[in-house]
Amino acid sequence: MEKDRDYSKLQGRTLTFHIARTDAGQRIRDYLEHRRFPKAVLSQFKRNPGNITLLKGEAPSPFIDGKMPVFPYGSHQPLFRRMAEGEILRVTILEEKKPSLQLTPVPCDLDVVYEDEDILVVNKPAGMSIHPSIRHYEDSLANALLYRTRSRGEADMVFRCINRLDKETSGLTILAKNMLSGAILSQDVSEHKIQRTYVALVENPGEGELLVGRGEVDLPIGRADDSAIFRCIDHERGQKALTYYQALAPKDGLSPVILRLKTGRTHQIRVHMKAIGHPLPGDYLYHPDYQKIHRVPLHSARLVFTHPITGERMDLFAPLPREILSLTDLSEEALREQILIFSKLFMESVDDAKEG
Repeated sequence: MEKDRDYSKLQGRTLTFHIARTDAGQRIRDYLEHRRFPKAVLSQFKRNPGNITLLKGEAPSPFIDGKMPVFPYGSHQPLFRRMAEGEILRVTILEEKKPSLQLTPVPCDLDVVYEDEDILVVNKPAGMSIHPSIRHYEDSLANALLYRTRSRGEADMVFRCINRLDKETSGLTILAKNMLSGAILSQDVSEHKIQRTYVALVENPGEGELLVGRGEVDLPIGRADDSAIFRCIDHERGQKALTYYQALAPKDGLSPVILRLKTGRTHQIRVHMKAIGHPLPGDYLYHPDYQKIHRVPLHSARLVFTHPITGERMDLFAPLPREILSLTDLSEEALREQILIFSKLFMESVDDAKEG
């Protein structure tokens, strides 16, 4: 039962809010909902003592149902409590300390691009899966993260990967470090609010068949009947999939391509590029041609999103791996500039479509 819960086995993230004049009179629930606190977190506040406290403040509590409630400062506050200007709201999000008994910590030098109390963004190498699997039980990002947290003397955290990359894809991926940041970022993913920009290398079948300029691929993707992994274009049962691309100057039969996804289907870029006649070389599933590269040349190069707690605009880059960049005529600086140009044109086209 909840009353018998051992709160010593909970760990928490505490947030502090200074109540401004514009927020005075709001109920705590309304104030937190406005800051995108999910229902699961708000429900937790009803069960666990000490999650919500108020400090300072001169204004008395308002009448509720004709009665004057007494909620001393420093004690647990109910969600219906109205706040006054100058009060300090402290909210603690508790989570079970879940020992990762089924996960083996494995040493790995993670390339951390950004980290704070709420999120961790890493530049994942190609060949590393996100979660352990039967064939890759100890070489996943989850294994590496567990080793990192324990080696730093930190408590194990629930593994929450927000934008999951294929094992063969390198680049930026976001990990949420607590329940609140995870819930908010997951909602952002479902609402397509996280801007994900990829860079790939694609083949040009012949001199007259170069992939040029900007375009889009709008073809439904489904699972092949005879495989649990392989995906294909399926006009009858497939899910809608939309990919935008910008092809750059080719070199030796390969073109670097900047891509943005409207949807996030499994293997979407790899399937779409193959469908229009420009597969990714080195792709063991869809185009196993290893003459020039021995990995899938696909990289999550840029992420733009709103920080789930601070509201800050996050704009992060991960440089293109050398084995991909060396097959182009681009420098890293030139590629980044092209990504920014493409993103600007992409957003303008989206705005035009909305107005139309």
